[in-house]
Amino acid sequence: MQPTIRIRPASGDDAALLYEISRRTFYDTFAVYNTPENMELYLNHQLTAASMAAEVADPGNLFLLAYIGDQPAGYAQLRENHILPGPEGASAAEPEGKPAIEIVRIYAEQYTIGKGIGRALMTRSLEIAREKNKEWIWLGVWEHNQRAIDFYTKWGFERFGEHTFLLGHDVQTDWEMKRMV
Repeated sequence: MQPTIRIRPASGDDAALLYEISRRTFYDTFAVYNTPENMELYLNHQLTAASMAAEVADPGNLFLLAYIGDQPAGYAQLRENHILPGPEGASAAEPEGKPAIEIVRIYAEQYTIGKGIGRALMTRSLEIAREKNKEWIWLGVWEHNQRAIDFYTKWGFERFGEHTFLLGHDVQTDWEMKRMV
């Protein structure tokens, strides 16, 4: 039996908790694939407490916290967009001018993988997209993160472009994936 998962919107008071979860889940997911130096640079210069607090305070962002019981188990960050990136990272008008929302991040604590946290966060993200009358939802995923690519594909996302992502000094490629809401 799957544990009961609760999703709630995060507030400014949750910035420190989101920072802790973000650093831990990012490290747990990507440290094995990247050099310690690049991980340290990214975590200490790009994924900082100040940058997380600013993202949480930005009214264009919506953070969701997932819990199993009273334990924080993961989070998602959504950002409203008025354009969907075009192929190969070029900006282009959205398909048929339809509104979009981006899943900027969606992470689960390592010990919760397989317990439905990702499913619960994705379900709520899609509900929010519908509530906001969005027709597209999109995200970027590292081209070598096959587990995540498989997860998004299962949810109906299709690749439509790519963009670069700088992890420390390493220039990486993220696939852009989208689906209709």
